[in-house]
Amino acid sequence: MAGRASDRIAEEQAALRRVATLVARAAPAEAVFAAVTAEVGRLLAVDMTALARYDPDDAITVVGTWTGTGAAAPTPVGARLPVGGQNVATRVVRTGRPARMDYADASGADAPGPIGTAATRAWGLRSSVGAPIGVEGRLWGVIVVGSTSEAFLPADTEARLAGFAELVATAVANAAARVELRGFAEEQAALRRVATLVARAAPPQEVFAAVTAETGQVLSVDFIGMNRYDADGLATVLGLWTPTGAPAPVSVGDRLELGGRNVTTLVFRTGRPVRIDDYAGAFGAAADVAREWGFCSMVGVPISVEGRLWGVVITASSREEPLPADTEARLSGFTELVATAIANAQARTELRGFAEEQAALRRVATLVARAAPPEQVFAAVTAEVGRVLDVDFSVMGRYDADGAATVLGIWTRTGAPVPVPVDRVGLGGGNVTTQVFETGRPARLDNYAGAFGAAADVCHGWGIRSMVGVPISIGGRRLWGFVITASSREEPLPADTEDRLAAFTELVGTAIANAEAQAALTASRARIVAAADTARRRIERDLHDGAQQRLISLALQLRAMQASPEAGELTTDLDAVANGLTGVLDELREIARGLHPAALAEGGLPPALKTLARRSAVPVHLDLGVDRRLPEPIELAAYYVVAEALTNTAKHSSATVIDVEVAADAGMLRVRVRDDGRGGADPTRGTGLVGLTDRVEALGGRLALHSPPGGGTTMQMDLPLTAPAAPGSPAADTGRSECTDRHRAAEPEPSGPA
Repeated sequence: MAGRASDRIAEEQAALRRVATLVARAAPAEAVFAAVTAEVGRLLAVDMTALARYDPDDAITVVGTWTGTGAAAPTPVGARLPVGGQNVATRVVRTGRPARMDYADASGADAPGPIGTAATRAWGLRSSVGAPIGVEGRLWGVIVVGSTSEAFLPADTEARLAGFAELVATAVANAAARVELRGFAEEQAALRRVATLVARAAPPQEVFAAVTAETGQVLSVDFIGMNRYDADGLATVLGLWTPTGAPAPVSVGDRLELGGRNVTTLVFRTGRPVRIDDYAGAFGAAADVAREWGFCSMVGVPISVEGRLWGVVITASSREEPLPADTEARLSGFTELVATAIANAQARTELRGFAEEQAALRRVATLVARAAPPEQVFAAVTAEVGRVLDVDFSVMGRYDADGAATVLGIWTRTGAPVPVPVDRVGLGGGNVTTQVFETGRPARLDNYAGAFGAAADVCHGWGIRSMVGVPISIGGRRLWGFVITASSREEPLPADTEDRLAAFTELVGTAIANAEAQAALTASRARIVAAADTARRRIERDLHDGAQQRLISLALQLRAMQASPEAGELTTDLDAVANGLTGVLDELREIARGLHPAALAEGGLPPALKTLARRSAVPVHLDLGVDRRLPEPIELAAYYVVAEALTNTAKHSSATVIDVEVAADAGMLRVRVRDDGRGGADPTRGTGLVGLTDRVEALGGRLALHSPPGGGTTMQMDLPLTAPAAPGSPAADTGRSECTDRHRAAEPEPSGPA
């Protein structure tokens, strides 16, 4: 007896060692299950051994079998049987302790339930014993041995099974640990891949696609989705993943209405992770989509960016069992990376936008500093504002005294003309243009559907949904106009639109103030020049009508006295006085003609320049491309420029020839005087050029001097032909000045007045 017991113990220990070796070598669980059932069956000399796993749905799955005959087991590996009835497996799962069933016969009458029926009818068992397998304090399964013999299994069968059950538990725990470790490694690798994309500043769309794919593969679920919460109560789909890649009921870019009881809506309302294990009771737009996909359970985890709820990542399963309890925690690692990617993208966008905005402001400021025409500044501002603020329309206008607004510039995103053209629009009603005018402050309408009035009617025709307007003020006090940005998109314009617009309107205000100051300066200089010209004409007229006429009268009287018989000895003296008066009269005529060139007044610019050329001390070559009369201020400016250049050349340059070119084209009069002298002329010496510059610039023109040492001197004047006649001057086409003297002789040498 003792020897048999010793042999049995040795065999049992050997069998346990063989199984333990497999467990220690981390053999696959299937190999351990097959070895355990075979070792137990042979060791206990039973007819069958089965190993089964308990499933959450109150069923068992057969994971290992052995028969004493070597024939295939009636209940194969993979078979599933519901728990219930009077049988060993059911008793073990209900109590968590070993159980025994000894059947009176093989009919199964006293062993109801699918498991008991299979044991007695399929296997023909008369006696069976089961021992629980516990893994980490939780019932995992059962190991069962059975006998078809009428003799029941020995009383120590339960105890002998327990040692093998412990080895199975260890093998299962090890396998689970390896699976978890492998899953953890896969999860960490997935997180690293996503983190690498984030660190490389990949576009958000690429990060969204990577997160949904990586999360779906790591969690082994049926669906992963990512949605962004929008301000209008909708959620936009940004990413989708399914294991098969098959088309889904929604696509990236689709928008779902929030509301009801579903994961997308509940995460939005609570800002916390949400789980619904039975989606049958869910409702709302998002729930309808989920049911269309056949989802049974779903988990959603929020995406928060800088403390603000931004969106949600959702995972779903179409299986009956709910998603694992750690799903929320595992999803959170990915949502944190998504939040980082979004924050980084927003920071890059803001930085890029700031740089673009500063560049746009510099371009406009450069135009302002260069005193570009206001029309050019207006066009630049509307274009720069539209591009920088990423809007559909930008408009600039001026408020007029008649209660209307004049449109000065329009920019559209597409570059196409606006659907409803507009030049002027009346004020009044509820619209941004009118609000800015009435308050002098920025105005905003996030929903333009309710706007009304003439300006609103135009904007409705443009399809505008939201608008922001900022006033343009001159000197920080006087309201001058407005700059407006508008969008046809559903979401309103960003909250910082007013502040960003204000930087541009300040530049516009500066440009307008500069233009007004320049216009005022130009008008003032024109008035000064006109006043000087008028004064010269008045002096010339006074000399002609006053002193000159009196001298002529005295000279005639002297000649009459000289011819009278009474003159006698006084004839010679009278003749000397008469000759003196004639000389004074000639000098006075020369002075009067220098005040206002008679040739210019009588024949226009070409004959006047020919006279200057004929009287020049240096040979002059004329190229006159003007054959018509020009406004008197323009002719005077051109005449004095040529006269000054000829005089300076004769005095200082030692030139041998002077070229004078005059042309009128493209609305400009161009005069160029070039000599081949020694150059080196200093425009700051003397007052002649300063006076000429004032005269030319007062008419909106430009006078330039180029005189490199040894390279000759060139003086060029560019003057708009549209320059208005100076106030109080005679019409340019009268042919004669009001001070023309029909008695005048040839022109004197010009003195070059400016």
